[in-house]
Amino acid sequence: MIRAAAFSGLLAALPFEAAAHQMIVFASVNCEAVLVEAKFSNGNAVQQADVRVLDGDNRLQSTLPIQTDGTVSVPLDSVDHTGGLVIEVDTGSHDNYWIVTPEDIAKNCQS
Repeated sequence: MIRAAAFSGLLAALPFEAAAHQMIVFASVNCEAVLVEAKFSNGNAVQQADVRVLDGDNRLQSTLPIQTDGTVSVPLDSVDHTGGLVIEVDTGSHDNYWIVTPEDIAKNCQS
């Protein structure tokens, strides 16, 4: 009986534990680069992660380490961005992504 109560208590706590550690990824374009930011739901910056940049056809273009402030800059001239980009951030235990569309790039570059 005690084991069942403890187990059900553990199961009830799991969703809160998972929610406390979600990672948020955001990317913006300034016409020269895609600026990527990653943080946890508690506001702390992601300090160690690989940032993978894929083109619109899901082909890997680049892999960069995230900076200790949770950011990385991806120069647009270093990747094929004509079909948009998928920015994936992976800490090893958490991952998330952001899609940069061709329209996002064109709008921010006024082209």
